[in-house]
Amino acid sequence: MELAILWVWSGIKERVKPGRKSVQEQQPAAQLANMSTTNMNRGKIVFYEDRNFQGRSYECSSDCSDMSSYLSRCHSCRVESGCWMLYNHNNYMGNQYFMRRGEYPDYMQHFGMSDCIKSCRMIAMHRGNYRMRIYERENFGGQMHEMMNDCDNIMDHYRMSKCQSCNVMEGHWLMYEQPHFRGRMMYMRPGEYSNFSMGMGMGAMGGMSGMRFMSMRRIMDSWY
Repeated sequence: MELAILWVWSGIKERVKPGRKSVQEQQPAAQLANMSTTNMNRGKIVFYEDRNFQGRSYECSSDCSDMSSYLSRCHSCRVESGCWMLYNHNNYMGNQYFMRRGEYPDYMQHFGMSDCIKSCRMIAMHRGNYRMRIYERENFGGQMHEMMNDCDNIMDHYRMSKCQSCNVMEGHWLMYEQPHFRGRMMYMRPGEYSNFSMGMGMGAMGGMSGMRFMSMRRIMDSWY
């Protein structure tokens, strides 16, 4: 009787006869790498109209600039994969809220929110180095410090009273208005931010004009 070897690959069981290569072994290394990168950038979040995952739902796997087209309100959500930023205004504006894998039966109470979520953005996973320059004043003025790790208080670590602009060179970061990763936050991806009222949709509608930050942390691949 001819024996078969059982392979498990990406959740699919494949029977391989002796002397033959599995589908995984036949895949070129570059193609497998591309598949791995694609999987890293996938996410899924489900929003519900009412608390405790009740009422109508909307499943999202990419950025959504206007959730009102799908739900009239949103009071709970379930993050099945990936990391996400949620916004209380359309077009990624207003206050921002970071969510990772887990269940949020009443996220408004959890985050102390007064408004429902109106838009969301998926955060692609980053694997590699993290590097950011923070500046004391707007338009890259005043003191400058280069960071590669989390900082829970820039006053304690750098004798810097505030951060009002930055240049994110590598990685994805969360900035907080208070020390020890507290208060309002802002998601930063690679780019130059001469002030924080203009960055990532933080306009006057969000009430973030003149925003300054005191602590910042990296969005790690282990969070996914």
